[in-house]
Amino acid sequence: METNESAFIERVKSSYSPKGASIQLGAGILNGHIVTDARVNLALKMMNRHGLIAGATGTGKTRTLQLIAEQLSDAGVPVFMLDVKGDLSGLAEPGVTNPALLERGEAVGVPFVPASFPIELFSLTGKLGTSMRIKVSDFGPVLLSRILDLNDTQTGVLAAIFKYADDTKLPLVDLNDLKKLLSYLSEGPGADEIKDDYGKISTSTAGTILRKIVAVEQQGLAHIFGETAFDVKDLINKVDGKGVISLLNISDVQDQPLLFSTFLLSLLAQLFKTLPEVGDLDQPKLVFFFDEAHLLFNGASKAFMSQIEQIVRLIRSKGVGVFFCTQASTDIPESVLGQLGNRVQHALRAFTPNDAENLRKTVKTYPHSDFYAIDSVLTSLGIGQALITVLNDKGIPTEVVATHLVPARAVMGPIPSAEYQQLVQQSSFVEKYQERQENRSAAEIIEEKMMTFQTKKAQEEAQKEAAKVNRSSGGRARQTPLEAATNQASRTLAREGAKFLGKLATGILNSFFKKK
Repeated sequence: METNESAFIERVKSSYSPKGASIQLGAGILNGHIVTDARVNLALKMMNRHGLIAGATGTGKTRTLQLIAEQLSDAGVPVFMLDVKGDLSGLAEPGVTNPALLERGEAVGVPFVPASFPIELFSLTGKLGTSMRIKVSDFGPVLLSRILDLNDTQTGVLAAIFKYADDTKLPLVDLNDLKKLLSYLSEGPGADEIKDDYGKISTSTAGTILRKIVAVEQQGLAHIFGETAFDVKDLINKVDGKGVISLLNISDVQDQPLLFSTFLLSLLAQLFKTLPEVGDLDQPKLVFFFDEAHLLFNGASKAFMSQIEQIVRLIRSKGVGVFFCTQASTDIPESVLGQLGNRVQHALRAFTPNDAENLRKTVKTYPHSDFYAIDSVLTSLGIGQALITVLNDKGIPTEVVATHLVPARAVMGPIPSAEYQQLVQQSSFVEKYQERQENRSAAEIIEEKMMTFQTKKAQEEAQKEAAKVNRSSGGRARQTPLEAATNQASRTLAREGAKFLGKLATGILNSFFKKK
């Protein structure tokens, strides 16, 4: 291994001195020592080439997310981050100076200066921030099928239902809309309507999908669907020249990983659909950090994986960079991993055979280094250190460097509850999103259709009944009101006449027998 410090500094400088704006990740480590002059920088224009932040639990991944987000905010780049434990709200408060932070800052050549950053707090439940919702139609059949755990056949049926709703302009806003439409098309009058163009929906398939929707509702997950739906353009904001850091706090729904991971992908899908093509920018319009990324890929169907791959491949042309954060690079499928040009790998452990296998696979994803044995470095990195390789401003992978990372400048932990709630209430988005809106949607339209259908059906039944009565009366034409009244009067006179004649006859007979 090469151990010459001057050669190391020269190699790092040639790899990590991009033209234009950049952020500093840290300083290189050689022979166990921090080399301050070997600065590891990442060009802003390369951040829409996506990235990976990986490492075992407790190795400092969250702080790496924080230090990158801070520097992006300073550069005027908005950031979206998943706050898994609710401890990133400290970004709103300047950190507290201490000897360890001062020493770290000096070691990497970036003096530690506490700073705060503009943040927005969001929540899927609405309890820990401004509510984030999405319409069922925007979520789409593929992502919804993942939440509902549908098989391929059921997913195909769901896709047909979405296509019908789109073709007939039926707004699918929440799960109630979907349930009403599913019943209408499987058992209601819509069954005949869709048979030719969309295919018949069997009652068993419809029943299974309905049961799974109900199960999701019982788990309390239905609240993410509705209006007012979140506008992803609201993630792209600046305050006083700093990019706003939007945090989605999921600490109250951590037990629903399928929900929040799929919801994050839906936000990316909306960004992809909404934002215009911009090509290569000097800096990204937004950087999206996808924490707990392994949850996104567990048990993913082919259709779901295809959607992920398409979004990651094409969204960079919309000026959006995506960084996946997980424990090991092996958590990310190769088709996606190959599109992540920037790599920050924290320490890996090799305690078990599976750990050793993951280490071996991870080492194979790195280029050769003249300064390190990659496998040894990955198991010996300390907290706040990482093995880094990124794309330089020409799109070429840089030298692999073990790096001592820049310290985060804001509070590394949650702010007090009272301050947290104050931040939430001060947000301009509370008025826009917090209250749920109940607008006319597919459920109401289908109910109106059903009422019209039932009224028409009742009229047809009445006409059939009238026709049956007419046939039983000899096929005569239906009487007019005048004819009916005349006939009724005649029948009444006949009855009264019969009674009179009966009385008259009785009187005559009684008189005859009395004379005898």
